Amino acid sequence: QLQASGGGLVQAGGSLRLACVASGVTFTDYVIGWFRRAPGKEREGVSCISKSTGTTFYADSVRGRFTISSDNDKITVHLEMNSLKPEDTGVYFCAAVASVGPPLPSTWAISGLYDYWGRGTQVTVSS
Repeated sequence: QLQASGGGLVQAGGSLRLACVASGVTFTDYVIGWFRRAPGKEREGVSCISKSTGTTFYADSVRGRFTISSDNDKITVHLEMNSLKPEDTGVYFCAAVASVGPPLPSTWAISGLYDYWGRGTQVTVSS
């Protein structure tokens, strides 16, 4: 139901724009999260957005460089990634959980709370 795309190989300092597209469901009243798994590391939350409230959160490591946004078509969420660093390398996944309220700063990055997951897209940042 979710498909992430837009990954690729980029040099440090470059930019990529990821897209998460839903099929079979619209993103009304959902929280959409982006997670990544770097080689040899645990999956971590990168950012999230509430489709109903517009609330967004970012991991400290990406704040100021990444921007999450949602399209008015209600099926697409983007992650604009600028000033990429080699440590941003990993497989990026989008996930969704139904929620009429905003995400919480203490829980938005808990992957187990998300019900729907898409196949990831590889992001590789070379130094």
